Amino acid sequence: MSAAEDKLNQARDEFIAQWGALGTQWGINRTMAQIHALLMTSSGSLCTDDVMGRLSVSRGNAHANLKELVNWGLIRMIVVKGDRRDFYEAEKDVWQIFTIIARERKRREIEPALALLNKCAEDTKGMKGEDAKAFHNQVKELEEFVGFASKMSDRVSSMKHGLAIQLATKILG
Repeated sequence: MSAAEDKLNQARDEFIAQWGALGTQWGINRTMAQIHALLMTSSGSLCTDDVMGRLSVSRGNAHANLKELVNWGLIRMIVVKGDRRDFYEAEKDVWQIFTIIARERKRREIEPALALLNKCAEDTKGMKGEDAKAFHNQVKELEEFVGFASKMSDRVSSMKHGLAIQLATKILG
């Protein structure tokens, strides 16, 4: 292996490790994020055996996480003519990756949180007493804010990449 290839592999390994750590912040497990990073930075498609060997994970772990990444829409299965194995490739468009992650986080985290806040607000509507009123008002404010943030996320993720960057520049500039 040449020095350049060794340096590339070192950089890729560092990226995979950090993407794995970042993935836990999205609410996914480290291995799933590491597989995503590996596929995202690979020039071609990889089979389950490639993933297992590169990341030193079991077949079951690799298979389960590949399946979940397909379910999220972050990777897709590829058929290679003449080969019976399943191959996978990642979505590489950064804006698409962002919108997919935003959509999945909304479905898994934001929508259940909104439903809970709505239920708590409904359950305490009209209750008497200072504590009950304070609780109801706080939950209502949280519900309104989370709902607003969810709508803004939907709006931004539905925009074309360039338009979203322009809008962000105006807001932040």
